[in-house]
Amino acid sequence: MLTEIKAAADYVQRRIDCKPSVGLILGSGLSSLAEEVESATTIPYHEIPHFPTSSVKGHARQLVIGKLYGQSVMVMQGRAHFYEGHSMQAVTLPVRVMQILDVRTLIVTNAAGGLNPDFSAGELMLITDHINMVGIAGHHPLMGTNVEELGPRFPDMSQTYDTELMGLARRVSDEEKIPLQEGVYIYLAGPSFETPAEIRALRILGADAVGMSTVPEVTAARHGGMRVLGVSGITNVAIAEPTPEKQTTHTEVLETGKVVAPRLMLLVKGILRNLPPA
Repeated sequence: MLTEIKAAADYVQRRIDCKPSVGLILGSGLSSLAEEVESATTIPYHEIPHFPTSSVKGHARQLVIGKLYGQSVMVMQGRAHFYEGHSMQAVTLPVRVMQILDVRTLIVTNAAGGLNPDFSAGELMLITDHINMVGIAGHHPLMGTNVEELGPRFPDMSQTYDTELMGLARRVSDEEKIPLQEGVYIYLAGPSFETPAEIRALRILGADAVGMSTVPEVTAARHGGMRVLGVSGITNVAIAEPTPEKQTTHTEVLETGKVVAPRLMLLVKGILRNLPPA
């Protein structure tokens, strides 16, 4: 796998004339932030050797590298998912490419379903911790032979989400008057949305939001020594009690994403402005 990672990283390196220090992964309906990158180099995923691509609506499927609010950034407009048939190694390859290119900070976003009854669609949630249900079930991104060049065999995950970055996100949310919930994100394989019984079970486990991405990338990033900040856009409220009128659809997720996106963009912009230069 290291050969494929380096081939992808070498290709990206040849296409850019800057050294990105911050990586951003933008989830469903949240990719408009990349349009503000200055002096941008745009590389479609399909042009990069071994790079996974996505067939999901709402994912632009390209890298955008340039300057954003004082930071040199590598922005992923969309991501590949395990449920699309990609291996965990493929899903996490883009983060490994960032690691090889010496990106040290990763800001990862997603569209998530709200499990916490106090959450409303359209809000943001700062991810304070996660539950890797897919990894617990045996599909872990670090399964197989460990590559010491990428990270240790048994990485510590007790402080997965960086304390200083979370504090910065809280300060920006206060200054910009952006409502910011906090909680635990639980990762499921998908692609079906959760049953009411599953939602009740996930709440018992202590999860506040549920989604089908993020955790593999975050795990790979921490394995590689990167600092991580995670933010979920709550694009729908999980249905714990079924009724014929209530259904969760991807269209709903994308539509609510249009409400979430400006708030998320404002939060990320403030974080980037306040990060010390690399």
